[in-house]
Amino acid sequence: MTRSTVGWLLVGIQVLLFLILILLPWRSPSLILAVVGGALVLAALVLGLSAGRSLGRALTPTPVPISGAGLRTDGPYRYVRHPIYSALLLGTLGYLIALGSGWSWAWGAVILGFFWGKSRWEDTLLREEYNGEWIQWSATTGALAPRLHRRSTTS
Repeated sequence: MTRSTVGWLLVGIQVLLFLILILLPWRSPSLILAVVGGALVLAALVLGLSAGRSLGRALTPTPVPISGAGLRTDGPYRYVRHPIYSALLLGTLGYLIALGSGWSWAWGAVILGFFWGKSRWEDTLLREEYNGEWIQWSATTGALAPRLHRRSTTS
């Protein structure tokens, strides 16, 4: 199976995961949980749009990097290697806080596991494409969440 095929398969699985989340039973939100959840969804939207804008021509629907597009290490990518995935997870958390039932919270854990695995595969591809530059960047940058303590790469 080619990288492109795997990439599109992962996109399809991702769509299916979110479709299932939306179709699972949900609960009526309280005002405070709806506000908190809505704020997180809004923050996720801002993060996702910022990350997409930072990628520019390197933005692709699949996790397969565009050869020669360059490694992005500025904007949100300064803090997180996969800010679009982080945005999707933050939006999922907001949805779960606002409307989540027990079933949807369990499914949220499945979604988290999926993005953790998808980010690992994309990291492999990025390391192959950008080798030393990726290694240096990844040493100080968290995959899905910012590192609390960023290690220095100059010692």
